[in-house]
Amino acid sequence: MRHNLILKKPLAVFDLETTGIDVANDRIVEICVAKANMDGSVEVKTRRINPTIPIPAEASAVHGIYDEDVVNEPTFKQIGKSMEQFLAGCDLAGFNSNKFDIPLLVEEFLRADIPFEMKNRKLIDVQRIYYMMEPRNLTAAFKFYCDKDLEGAHSAEADVLATLQVLDAQVHKYENTPMKNSEGETVYPIKNDMELLGKLSENNRIDFAGRMIYKDGVEVFNFGKYKGKPVEEVLKTDPGYYGWLLKGDFSLHTKKVMSEIRLRSINK
Repeated sequence: MRHNLILKKPLAVFDLETTGIDVANDRIVEICVAKANMDGSVEVKTRRINPTIPIPAEASAVHGIYDEDVVNEPTFKQIGKSMEQFLAGCDLAGFNSNKFDIPLLVEEFLRADIPFEMKNRKLIDVQRIYYMMEPRNLTAAFKFYCDKDLEGAHSAEADVLATLQVLDAQVHKYENTPMKNSEGETVYPIKNDMELLGKLSENNRIDFAGRMIYKDGVEVFNFGKYKGKPVEEVLKTDPGYYGWLLKGDFSLHTKKVMSEIRLRSINK
């Protein structure tokens, strides 16, 4: 493979497969780097890594890498120096890389105590360019699905009527469109069924602010000193934390959900 980019220094385009999306606590299980050189050539290196922590089932379901696949692979600390040398002098690029891949990669270098200089690197996020040139907003959706320009955008009535038309068009466009799920099975995810569409729109938040989420079916905190810890467990071991939350600058819905969990725990 060759490229047509005009480069003043090599450009390392990379992607990470990880144990999760928490930059502070999750680890890399696979890294691939396509190093675009100034002469148009491309060097590709792919390396699986032992994360030293278990890979959650939900992460494995996404990237297909399980604990047994990496148990005999080197740790990041073991390959970090050679990775640093391969990336030396390179600008960095990826898809959503500025928000996730680069922060996690830097975190791994810091954990391994390997210097990784960032000051003189350009960081190119392909997703950012994509979203800038192909906006993902209601005006763009209305044009794409309904082939009409949205007049009066950002007025409540125009926006709500456009949203209804977009949903109607989405169902019509995708209802019989197959896709592959994470297991490689062919599925038809879009139906003219609000219950199904509601499930597709679900996330793992317990409260609307996302202060608490479901992790492996368990309610856990998603912020602060108890991030990742079960809510019920924290409320039992640190009762004062509940009082602090109720007095704190949190949404009323967060406080309501917290109180419901606490009451349920007491009544068990």
